[in-house]
Amino acid sequence: MDIEGLIPHRDRMRLIGEVMAVDDDRAITLSAVTEEWPLYRDGSVDALVTIELVAQTAALMEGWKRLKSGRGGTSGWLVGIKTADFRLPRIPLHAKLITETRKDYAMESYAVFEGTVRVGTEVVAVVSIQAFRPEENT
Repeated sequence: MDIEGLIPHRDRMRLIGEVMAVDDDRAITLSAVTEEWPLYRDGSVDALVTIELVAQTAALMEGWKRLKSGRGGTSGWLVGIKTADFRLPRIPLHAKLITETRKDYAMESYAVFEGTVRVGTEVVAVVSIQAFRPEENT
């Protein structure tokens, strides 16, 4: 799957490495922590990066739905953090992160997404984000 055709993130800001599953209700992605990631320092990244993983996985799901409906894949969103529960302060280099995001609620150009980030079966973070797409009224 062409990830860059579905989300607007590029270069160091594109954290998603692989799409494991995507449909109208949820998306699951796989990412490996690298030295190039934002918030990398001394062999690990700050757990705050999981917020961006949830946001990018939500963007991927929405981009997939847009592409499927013939509207094109990428679209920018303004994102706010509703809640974030970090189970680890830092995530080690090369950790394989599985991010699952589901849309909880949507109305017009506003949506709430719930996401869980795991390393294997260990939950690293549970994040809820609010997203607003200003250029559309859908």
